[in-house]
Amino acid sequence: MAVERVREIRGRALPLRGDDIDTDRIIPARFLKSITFDGLEQHLFEDDRREAEAAGIVHAVNNPAYRGARILLVNSNFGCGSSREHAPQAIYRHGIRAVLGQSFSEIFFGNSIVLGMPCPTAAPEALGALMDLAEADPAIELSLDLQAMRVKAGDRTFDVSLPTAVREAFLDGSWDATGLLLEDYDRVRATADRLPYVTSRW
Repeated sequence: MAVERVREIRGRALPLRGDDIDTDRIIPARFLKSITFDGLEQHLFEDDRREAEAAGIVHAVNNPAYRGARILLVNSNFGCGSSREHAPQAIYRHGIRAVLGQSFSEIFFGNSIVLGMPCPTAAPEALGALMDLAEADPAIELSLDLQAMRVKAGDRTFDVSLPTAVREAFLDGSWDATGLLLEDYDRVRATADRLPYVTSRW
């Protein structure tokens, strides 16, 4: 199994406006009881979606116009609150492959890297323009290029940012720890065969 390199994400966008959206809103705590992440996507923003429905509003996640979107657009301090890794898991399992925002909680950002889901940042003006474009035309396709560090939507292009080490990890595949191990499994097995706590040969 080769490591997965993440260089470009293409697809429609799902705009989600609001600052300080915390992990309890992304995936409410009552859904964290399972021992796997299977099915978490069904409860993504569940309480927010129910509140919106009760108010006669269609939440972006429920809006069929954004079904199949691959890039989530957010504002500042997204993923704040508790450190639950279930939040990026629920987003990823919903089909999102990148989250583009003004800023992110450090722990959410790190948990997303482990999934191969980049979280680049852009200026507030750029995010506002991208959200406006996605709301006006949900079919518009975005292209997030981690090599050029730009996102393109229609005829408009915006700069994005990622820490250099994180960007390089996506580009060369070193974010993918499991893939790196499986790519050189013979060496992993040889090392394991020398460890008494693995072989029980003391």
